[in-house]
Amino acid sequence: MNQYQTVEGDQTVYRDGTIKLHGPEGFEGMRKAGRLAAEILDEVTNLVKPGVTTASIDDAVRQMTLDGGAVPATLGYRGYAHSCCISINHVVCHGIPSEKTLKEGDIVNVDVTPLLDGWHGDSSRMFFAGEPPLKAKRLVDVTYECLMLGIEAAGKPGARLGDIGAAIEAHAKQFRYGVVREFCGHGLGRLFHDAPEVIHAAKAGTGPELKPGMFFTIEPMINAGKPWAKVLGDGWTAVTRDKSLSAQF
Repeated sequence: MNQYQTVEGDQTVYRDGTIKLHGPEGFEGMRKAGRLAAEILDEVTNLVKPGVTTASIDDAVRQMTLDGGAVPATLGYRGYAHSCCISINHVVCHGIPSEKTLKEGDIVNVDVTPLLDGWHGDSSRMFFAGEPPLKAKRLVDVTYECLMLGIEAAGKPGARLGDIGAAIEAHAKQFRYGVVREFCGHGLGRLFHDAPEVIHAAKAGTGPELKPGMFFTIEPMINAGKPWAKVLGDGWTAVTRDKSLSAQF
């Protein structure tokens, strides 16, 4: 099994490039998976503090996922050995939990994906270890605003996929922030990553028309500096090229 297929009972679901439209069963499954993801992230709020290791947060996420009747979709995914991704300060995404301790003022993204009854609840939030600098807090606030503007754009009748990225980029540009292009949102459901790819810096009116029944993530990664990112030698950790802070919701 790879990132393009999943097995559900006797049925194998493949990523075939088409944007799937889901019915009531899919909505019920995704609501349960999404609710569990939200509950886990609510609990993480109490865990992120100076002196705590990211490995201990990962252990807690794994236990909460299992207690919720799910399994962490990241555990074993393409060789990844952890139950969530934890990205600190200039790490854009896919930070690997370790014995590294959080420091006062760190901004931290925790990204969880409980796989519950065959449905993926992929979600992430930003957290503060102690009191962050004002510039870091503003970046996090603006990134959250970018997410909400993207969601608002997706919900308008006749909207197209590019409208989401256009709304996000327009807001980020007001603060001279960079919108990461190397990573994007994605379809999900039975598959962890499916069509469509949701670009967070796009042209309004472009891309497929959004239709009822589509499931996809909107997960803007916003840099305080330039938009460029690079992946480190571990094959997972993505960081800003200019070492500026980065935030994601």
